Amino acid sequence: MKPPISRFPVPALDSLPDDVRRKMLEVQEKAGFIPNVFLTLAHRPDEFRAFVAYHDALLLRESGLSKGEKEMIIVATSGANRCLYCVVAHGAILRVYEKQPLLADQIAVNYLKADITPRQKAMLAFAMKVCTDSAAVGEADFAALREHGFSEEDAWDIAAITALFGLSNRMANVTSMRPNDEFYLMGRVPKAKT
Repeated sequence: MKPPISRFPVPALDSLPDDVRRKMLEVQEKAGFIPNVFLTLAHRPDEFRAFVAYHDALLLRESGLSKGEKEMIIVATSGANRCLYCVVAHGAILRVYEKQPLLADQIAVNYLKADITPRQKAMLAFAMKVCTDSAAVGEADFAALREHGFSEEDAWDIAAITALFGLSNRMANVTSMRPNDEFYLMGRVPKAKT
């Protein structure tokens, strides 16, 4: 028997407000399963809506960061915050976007040793400083980003993604959110043909 996906009650799909249930079913249609973060956050539908709206505003918008780079930020900072759920779930997404089965593990443990570009290392250095010591972020940190072609808007995106996932990491840890089993193999082994 598997442990529960959250220490808090997880509502049944048919008990949820229509918009929340619809969002979960859209994700299930695309992914083949409902990520446990959706089920856990549905405990409080208003907070679910706010989290998903901010998540989508940051991660789905066009920017100077690729989808893979956004996931690199999440994986590196979630590793620093010791968030199992986000490292596993977003590590899977990172592997899929970058088509590199080893990359997420490298970034979660030590991005400085990961097989990424100097530009991406600069991006993650900024994200890690925002994650671990945001009060110390200063002009030199922005200058280091500019040296690698990042704009002020890119710096905002890096910081905002780091901050949102700081919240997510903490809630995942407090709720004892368990990663879906499906995430562990995503991007590591070829997808089964249906």
